[in-house]
Amino acid sequence: MSKILDNSYYDLMISAALAPGYDTGDNITYLTRQNSLLHIPTDNSNPCDLGRYSYSSFPTLFTLASTISLERSGVDAVQQNPDLALFGNGVLVAVIDTGVDYRHPAFRSSDGSSRILSIWDQTIQTGTIPQNFTFGSEYSMEEINAALDSDNPLSIVPTNDLNGHGTAIASIIAGTPDEEQSFSGVVPQAEYIIVKLKEAKASSKAIAFVPESVLCYQESDIILGVRYSVAAAAKVNRPLVICIAMGSSQGGHDGRGALSSYLDHLTLLPGNAVSVAAGNEGNNRRHYFNATTVPPYYNDIELRIGDNDKLFSVEIWSYSPARLAIDISSPNRESTQPVFATMHQCRRFSFIFNQTTIYVNNIIFEEETGDQLILLRFENPISGIWYLRTQNPENEPFSFHSWLPSGDMLSNETYFLNSNPDTTITSPGNARHPLTVTAYNQNSDSILPESGRGYSRSGQIKPDISAPGYQITCAVPGNLYGAATGTGAAAAHAAGIVAMVFEWGIVRGNYLRITGNDVNRLMISGAVRNSAYSYPNNIWGYGQVEINRLFERLLNL
Repeated sequence: MSKILDNSYYDLMISAALAPGYDTGDNITYLTRQNSLLHIPTDNSNPCDLGRYSYSSFPTLFTLASTISLERSGVDAVQQNPDLALFGNGVLVAVIDTGVDYRHPAFRSSDGSSRILSIWDQTIQTGTIPQNFTFGSEYSMEEINAALDSDNPLSIVPTNDLNGHGTAIASIIAGTPDEEQSFSGVVPQAEYIIVKLKEAKASSKAIAFVPESVLCYQESDIILGVRYSVAAAAKVNRPLVICIAMGSSQGGHDGRGALSSYLDHLTLLPGNAVSVAAGNEGNNRRHYFNATTVPPYYNDIELRIGDNDKLFSVEIWSYSPARLAIDISSPNRESTQPVFATMHQCRRFSFIFNQTTIYVNNIIFEEETGDQLILLRFENPISGIWYLRTQNPENEPFSFHSWLPSGDMLSNETYFLNSNPDTTITSPGNARHPLTVTAYNQNSDSILPESGRGYSRSGQIKPDISAPGYQITCAVPGNLYGAATGTGAAAAHAAGIVAMVFEWGIVRGNYLRITGNDVNRLMISGAVRNSAYSYPNNIWGYGQVEINRLFERLLNL
């Protein structure tokens, strides 16, 4: 079995420049110019392997960002204007998600043929591996059309979307209209590149203390999906819009990290754009912020742990120059020793009066950011209120953020008692140049309470813009239609609007070198802003997306 698929190997992110120093072969998987994967035997996944290897070596784990009204964002007006009439013709949209039900009418032209240029299914190992990749199966448009013409399509192209999230997101961007269902994607003449992600390795979940039953995806596999999409678009020389409708609360929330850096780079290139969900962590009470400015120089985080959360992590990110110590007290007041900041130490604490085990990595500087990270991993904690005391041994002011995991990695019964809804945008939504999209209810003009809020931990203005994201009509596997809610749906809607601008600029020759970042700034300029608020702000970004207003300003219509 290829090591990238083998659960007995960790996938460690390393600098691509270091890769030639290792015994290569299938020990190395190339990701981008900046990063490669090094496959290392897990040796039974000792939690303190995170300590032997750096925190940033382990790929971040991502969860899905949705559980959808065209006229509110100006799409209808642009498409009905004969001088514009932008439907995504000549533009490719890439959906890197749970796959797609390619048999659904939403992805077929009026003659019944597919609008999917290619599919890379990372979960199937029996087909043709894409060129320059090492696993998965690629299916071309010709193969998909042959499958659609047969009595048993899945016998020819066996890929499917058993979850439905990818099908919904893809249809919102560019689904074929269906009048009976009052449905249409934003750009129904665009074509697709689809990547079906394989689930995160059990070894990756184990080191991050994510329950094995939780559906999540590895950062490294998403990077490979993005690289595949870029290569597929380059082969046919077409502009590309990538939609990332998932997110993670791991990491420093500062726009760094391998995936964020890669998307940042792509968005600055002509003909490449990225629309990213802001995440749905705004009202989950999973973020805590503290600034201690006067003596005594300590702070007690109160963490309520529910009955069903038996395996999870907590991250505490401190600002320099403070170097914090931490000790942890259970609901029955059994405590750990203080753990001071070190380079590579991993401490294990087994509580005497309950079955709780806690692993503490107090990392004096995390390699990717240079900031202190305190990583706590809980195994079989008793329920109740835990106290996490952070203290500055230098008796100086300090501040920090703390996050719990995103999505279904945790139940709603585990949360911070004094939580803060700000700085809850998930990765890669804190990256600087991709378009970060939050969701509002287009029926009431109100932000969705769950929408992630900015700014980033480093003060970067995020989200960029808000888009419709409440009960958006979408395709559902099995030739059905349903509705999707959340920032994933909003990011899909915004991705369709970006494709409209690419059609006007690149396909029609009005602005051949337009980049995704250029489009983002145009969308910000044309956004609708409520006079009751000041902009930009950490809830709405620069306002509500409005494509017709964008073109009115751009072309002086």
